[in-house]
Amino acid sequence: MPAGTCEEDNKIISQEGKLPNLGENAKPHWELVAEKNIIDFELGVKITGAGFPVYRGKGARLQRGLINYFLDKNTAAGYEEIMPPHLVNEASGFGTGQLPDKEGQMYHATEDNLYLIPTAEVPVTNIFRDVIVKKEDFPIKCTAYTPCFRREAGSYGKDVRGLNRLHQFDKVEIVQIQHPDESYKTLDIMVEHVANILRELALPFRILKLCGGDLSFTSALTFDFEVYSAAQDKWLEVSSVSNFESYQSNRLKLRFKDDDKKTKLCHSLNGSSLALPRIMAALLENYQDADGINIPDVLVPYCGFDKI
Repeated sequence: MPAGTCEEDNKIISQEGKLPNLGENAKPHWELVAEKNIIDFELGVKITGAGFPVYRGKGARLQRGLINYFLDKNTAAGYEEIMPPHLVNEASGFGTGQLPDKEGQMYHATEDNLYLIPTAEVPVTNIFRDVIVKKEDFPIKCTAYTPCFRREAGSYGKDVRGLNRLHQFDKVEIVQIQHPDESYKTLDIMVEHVANILRELALPFRILKLCGGDLSFTSALTFDFEVYSAAQDKWLEVSSVSNFESYQSNRLKLRFKDDDKKTKLCHSLNGSSLALPRIMAALLENYQDADGINIPDVLVPYCGFDKI
């Protein structure tokens, strides 16, 4: 398939929110954070390397506020909060499909043969490895905040500047284990849940249904969320919500007993709710004015300030 063909076939199924017009003086987030001293990319290079930013002052508080806000939205929707390990063993990576497919993209602690997690999906879904769940327990809903670690080999250029692509970033994840008959209805509910969060943040967003060539080999159906970043004049992916059907469950041996007493495979689903770097980038850029950066009303109680 020629490069770009599938991406062009990804279908935009909805778009919401008015695109802000900030004028000629709008600045990209990497300039804003340097001026306000709230995220330091150069200090991250000194301590670790490129792609490991240091959040400080109001930048750190805004990041923490976003994490708590996302977790509160998820737990209010019935998700149990989990605090999982940030390293997993080989069996866990295999169970959710990261291994062997993405082995080169994962940070590997070779002496202990452990992998730094690329997403909370991996440890949270592996809670249910080798488990036979009760049918009456469906849906099983979990949410987790973790740092995520990705090598992102081969990512260079202006499109990965600032917060657009990092090696370490924060993300809040939602995971559901569901009866096969209910998984696509659940996928729609999860998509609407993420959309509601973006509506509360008043960020313009669109939802894309991915074509087959852009799906991960583990996913049966994925919807991507993109928010509009005004100063960059581009759409930034902030979430993927996927139904894996029985793919992961088959690897995990995650099963349930149906009414006919036969043991069957569960369906697993997950989504970003939400990934923070590009949400932060869009907030900083879209909410800037001549006096600074405004904070969305819904985040003020979490941050303790309404302007940077």
